[in-house]
Amino acid sequence: MKYALLWISSLALAYCATHAPSTTMDPTEMRMKYLENSVETLARQTMLQQLFVDERTRSDGDSGIKQVRLTHKGTRSFLSDTAGQDAVNGIHDHSNYKSLVGMGEVEAVMNGVEFRTRHNDFELRMPSKANQNYHATEKIPFPAVPPSVLSKHTVAEQITEMQNYFKAWKYQDHRLKDYRPYFKAVLCYMEAAWTKDTKTAKDEFPNDRHTMVSEDWSDIEQKNRFYAYAGGRDLSENLVFLPRTIMNVKNGTVEYSQWNYRILCHPLNKDVPLKVFEPIDDLATRLSKKYDIRQIAKTKAARFNLATYERHGHYDPDLGYGWINDVAYSSSLLDDYMMQIPGKNNYPGNLIEDTFGMKMFHPTIRGKVLNTGYYHRRYKYDRAGAMGTTTANRGYTDAHMWAAQTNSDHISNIEITDCQKVNNKRVCKQYHPKYSYAIPLEIIYMTPLLSWNPYNLNFHGDARGDAYVTAGGRHGGFNASTAFTGISEKNFYMTPKEFFGEIGHPVYKEAEESAVGVLDHHHNVQKVLPSGTRVFLPSIPGVGRLRTRYPIAPLFREGSSVYKELDALKELVNFIDSHSNLLQDPPSLVGKVPQLQPDAHFRTTLATKDPPGRHYHELFIEHADYERALRHEKITVETTQESSHTHMVEITYDSHSHHWVITQCDGEQHCWDGHSNMLTKID
Repeated sequence: MKYALLWISSLALAYCATHAPSTTMDPTEMRMKYLENSVETLARQTMLQQLFVDERTRSDGDSGIKQVRLTHKGTRSFLSDTAGQDAVNGIHDHSNYKSLVGMGEVEAVMNGVEFRTRHNDFELRMPSKANQNYHATEKIPFPAVPPSVLSKHTVAEQITEMQNYFKAWKYQDHRLKDYRPYFKAVLCYMEAAWTKDTKTAKDEFPNDRHTMVSEDWSDIEQKNRFYAYAGGRDLSENLVFLPRTIMNVKNGTVEYSQWNYRILCHPLNKDVPLKVFEPIDDLATRLSKKYDIRQIAKTKAARFNLATYERHGHYDPDLGYGWINDVAYSSSLLDDYMMQIPGKNNYPGNLIEDTFGMKMFHPTIRGKVLNTGYYHRRYKYDRAGAMGTTTANRGYTDAHMWAAQTNSDHISNIEITDCQKVNNKRVCKQYHPKYSYAIPLEIIYMTPLLSWNPYNLNFHGDARGDAYVTAGGRHGGFNASTAFTGISEKNFYMTPKEFFGEIGHPVYKEAEESAVGVLDHHHNVQKVLPSGTRVFLPSIPGVGRLRTRYPIAPLFREGSSVYKELDALKELVNFIDSHSNLLQDPPSLVGKVPQLQPDAHFRTTLATKDPPGRHYHELFIEHADYERALRHEKITVETTQESSHTHMVEITYDSHSHHWVITQCDGEQHCWDGHSNMLTKID
């Protein structure tokens, strides 16, 4: 670095010498001019150095998720976290909230810009439909309750009818019940851009649980330097690493830009069938748990591919996803979905890109001018390039770079001058388009449980609502003095307990433990469960356990040439019989090969203390340790991370009670946040 600075300094001096002003100038004026030239030269060289770093990142991978915070380590590299060994992107539930969706910290790359986020809990909000005001958003409307449910006279009858709709959704059979108007898919995405405000740090999607650690960018930068130096961690998980750059230099004046991001969701304009999802085979995660692809797909660690088109999926209702045909494509179902999402000008935005006098057109609709105010990664030009092609992708080699144009004054731009000869005259024109970037994160199905309130519980939606329903120490108990006095944004409990809880199912206790008491209009205590968004719903009688969140985020490493070779090898090994003709020396297995047994899977009881709030943890233990525990030995294992923490627990099997129990939690007799010492084994 020292030599680089010396080189830059000598470059600046050389520039000043070769661009020295007239000797007739005043000495002070000459000195100021030298300094101006030096600053401008150094700034431009810094810009070029940053461009070099960004280009290296762009060539190493695609826009996507790069890493999550390290929680697990092991004797082999694949035993440590990558994009989420226990949960993709740290997704988790905050189902007691009306609109909040749980997601942890991630390190991401977009168009070569690498950054790290805060804890990413986000609300079900979308860009404004009414105006183009910067970052104007609105709540996504929840699906209605089916009229056939509301027409029933008793809560028990409503429960049965609602269960039929979930059964129809599971089997994707709209002849049984037309579930499609009541199970609405939203695509949630991460958006980022270079912004002009480099002083005041503005959290672009704050909520009641998390917001950026400071409102001063300089303070955030210094905290990052300290934590990087010390190897520490911000316990609030609100520290972000968002880079700053020199965007332009004008007349010796340096213009800085600050990278910032947010997470929003978009309601897709038609039904999304479950057959379009297929689990991506993450061998590292599977091997760490000894799970086959079907088992891993039923955990939060599963990430999904989307079919190229809706008709290409083959759905299996028992698995809850489809099998799709692997094909190369130019435009896909995901492109259709992303092109419905507006950039910084919101839904009314309508912009046309014509830089260098070349107008952009829609990639698949012939003759249609492309509205570049919406996210897209493929486009057509109105005339052919040097190789005779008219179609191109955003970025040089980035398969997941979605861009949207904006004219917002809050977004930085790079000016470019294009000069052409017109009638033997040199005519120059300046262009200054502005862009934001996005990657998809997940598709979430909003269900009618978000709106169904069969006990007609009072909803207190104003700022005082949460305090009102818990006033006097009320905590959701099952008597009139401790039950909530209604429901609110943070205490969103209105689903009857009887809707869930299939007796005999391994997660039956989840419905029992999650229930709280809420007073109805007649001051009777009703036992209800949280109605907000979950990764998996508890088991529904006659239906089973259903997934409502499907992570589809691309990974940075997928753009690496090495990863592409490994991905091909993974396919070859997984389906070795089908591809045996491609092998130079096909293997011959003699005798029976012993099979590895999957890890045993457990769940804790519900935590009761707030903070950190109601939550579960899961545990995975090696099969050999599982057998040792069956022989009454004590096994130590770390739980999954939930509500920003884990537990180190000692467990064993109690042959007298025939229960799995925690004998120690973090060195104490009981977990600090209220989990009981009982464990549930998940088959």
